[in-house]
This record gives sequence, structure tokens and C-alpha cells, in this order.
Amino acid sequence: MRQNFEESALKVIFIGGVGEIGKNMTALQYGDEIIVIDCGCTFPDSDMPGIDLVIPDDAYLLANKDKVKGIVLTHGHEDHIGALPYVLRSLNAPIYATRMSMGLIRLKLEEHGLLKSTKIVTVESGMTVKAGKFSVEFIHVNHSIADSVAFAIHTGLGTVVDTGDFKIDST
Repeated sequence: MRQNFEESALKVIFIGGVGEIGKNMTALQYGDEIIVIDCGCTFPDSDMPGIDLVIPDDAYLLANKDKVKGIVLTHGHEDHIGALPYVLRSLNAPIYATRMSMGLIRLKLEEHGLLKSTKIVTVESGMTVKAGKFSVEFIHVNHSIADSVAFAIHTGLGTVVDTGDFKIDST
């Protein structure tokens, strides 16, 4: 039996971080399931008095919150994890991150009273986790913060690679 286009499509939805520094957040939707890559914030410009933090517009995720199977995080910089407490207030999804990133995330979730209500899964580079129809392979990369990873995200239509941030280290 042939699936319709919507059931067999792989969509890449850029929620933040494209054409700007910060607010890194991308959603991959395969059929009726979504995973989120990074959940970052940025800091306000001088023309934004009274604003402490700028987060991506997560309206698409909230409208599809029953489809979200997980949030995978490349590393612990604020532009990749800073929006987590705000998104998780309305979207209850498991979080997958490496040990260093998870340490920073735990502090953030505890500060916002979300640690006990959030499923967190600590992984190591080289591991692959299942989040719905997605298999997410964590791949070590060099960056200015320890325990950074890229992802090879395997779907029934192929593999999507997200490098996150990385630095070339010739030593």
C-alpha cells in the first residue's frame, strides 16, 4: 500500500538560529513524529531595554506537542540550551544530551522547578538513541566547550547530519 506524501515526508523546520547568532532550534518531522535539535536563546540588543533573554518562536512545536518525541542537544552553550526551561513549561519531551551539557541543563531545570517533571537521558558520544521513528547517533566534535557532539539522525528516508558548532583543532 502506498503512503501519502505527508506520511512519508521528512521536513526540516528552522525555528531559530538561521541568519542570526543564537536561538538555535531546528525540528525534524518525519511523518507524524518530531524531534527537536537544540533549544537555544540569545541575549537582547541595546535597543531592547527590559528584555533579559530572547527565545525562538516555538508556536509550531506547541501546536504539534503530541508529535514531539525528544529534544537532542549538541552542547551546553546558552545559544543551544538557554530556551529549554521556557519551552519545557508547555512541551513535555525527553531531553538527550552528553554529561557536561546535562550538568548545565540540570542546574537550569532545577532553577525553574522543572527537574523532577522532565525526563533526562545522559548519553556519550558514540551512542545511538531511539526517539520515536528517529535513531540519533551522537558523534564527538571539538568545540570550545567539552562534550560537544554532532548528530547523524537516521530516518526511513535517509540520514540527516547536524554538526552543531565545532572547531577545527589541528593538534
